[in-house]
Amino acid sequence: MESMSSVQWVSIIASLGWLVLVLGAYRSYQVDTSKTIRMALTWAAIFTGLAVFFTLLT
Repeated sequence: MESMSSVQWVSIIASLGWLVLVLGAYRSYQVDTSKTIRMALTWAAIFTGLAVFFTLLT
């Protein structure tokens, strides 16, 4: 197994930094937990439905 290059590490660290910024911005709107879970499940259902639809097309 090859070791990860420094460019890959920088990309991972940058992605984690962006994730922290996004989560901080989202939490600043003070959305309650039940609404957050509902939205996450809704988006997961949308993406799953689209994936199944395109899988059936091919």
